Amino acid sequence: MKNSVQIIGNVGNAPEVRELENGKKVARFSVATHENYKNASGEMVENTSWHKMVAWGSMAGLIEKHVTKGKQIAIEGKLNNSSYTGQNGEKKYITEIVVNEVVFTGNKPTVEA
Repeated sequence: MKNSVQIIGNVGNAPEVRELENGKKVARFSVATHENYKNASGEMVENTSWHKMVAWGSMAGLIEKHVTKGKQIAIEGKLNNSSYTGQNGEKKYITEIVVNEVVFTGNKPTVEA
């Protein structure tokens, strides 16, 4: 089995890019996906889901240069679950998609790290 995720959606915020002490970059941003369906009453409902993205190294640099808020993109990556202990001692859980590939809609080329 392979851990693989593919989504197409709109970037929700400008990527937040940091350079780590070792010189490696990390980019974090969110992508919104939309799903339309009929509920039990037959009414159309639009459901928006927000997905946290993280990109490392050269992919983070490409995200920094080419990804902007509102842009529609396709992401291929893997699901990553992690946890940490907050300041109040409470355990917090994070689910992110680690970006391996980005495809820009329109005439932009596919970008791989």
